[in-house]
Amino acid sequence: MSEALVITGASRGIGFATAKRFLAQGARVVNLSRARCELDGVLNLKVDLSQPGFERAVEAPLIESIADCERLVLVHNACMLERDTADLGSPEVLRRLLEVQLVAPAILNRLLLPRMGHGSSVLYVGSTLSEKAVAGVFSYVVAKHALVGMMRATCQDLLGRRIHTVCICPGVTDTEMLRMRVGGEEAVLDALRSMTGHGRLIEPEEIAQVIAFAAAQPVLNGTVIHANLGQKER
Repeated sequence: MSEALVITGASRGIGFATAKRFLAQGARVVNLSRARCELDGVLNLKVDLSQPGFERAVEAPLIESIADCERLVLVHNACMLERDTADLGSPEVLRRLLEVQLVAPAILNRLLLPRMGHGSSVLYVGSTLSEKAVAGVFSYVVAKHALVGMMRATCQDLLGRRIHTVCICPGVTDTEMLRMRVGGEEAVLDALRSMTGHGRLIEPEEIAQVIAFAAAQPVLNGTVIHANLGQKER
């Protein structure tokens, strides 16, 4: 069965590792992001998902790229992380995050769901912060919580169509975004490592493996999967 992966934000981190894994299993891979995914064989469609109307620039090549694929895996992976708080946050920060993490997935679902065959899937990449919160990243927490609701609503609307949906929630993963957030401070990274049950950060390839597994398992329809090595509560 021919398979295609359409993924947002595959230029680095979890998205890059996921694109690499699907390429290895013979899938056609399409990346939607501002930056290129530097893997041979990936079709890069440059787009800023935070901009209203982004779909007009990519709709035609995107639909053409998956036209003859029997199974489509759509992974909503792109995200942004900015520091803000409930009392001092900028509405613009919240608006950008909601555009990238909620509005863009809704638009891509609308474009691609009518073209998905049996066995296809819509996968959302959430976070440990999809079901809990920490201080200082207000908009990120709000958007990740809403992503779980979007997945559950997607599940209900697609019942009977043999297309399944899952939200994968990684814990502290060793990505460029994480290292930027902590400013490369090893003491902070050590503290994050100590939060996991295995005393280390998660590798992006481990989350990619979970995403690939979820894509192949319709029994997981409507499920939230926490992939965090076991995490200490605080």
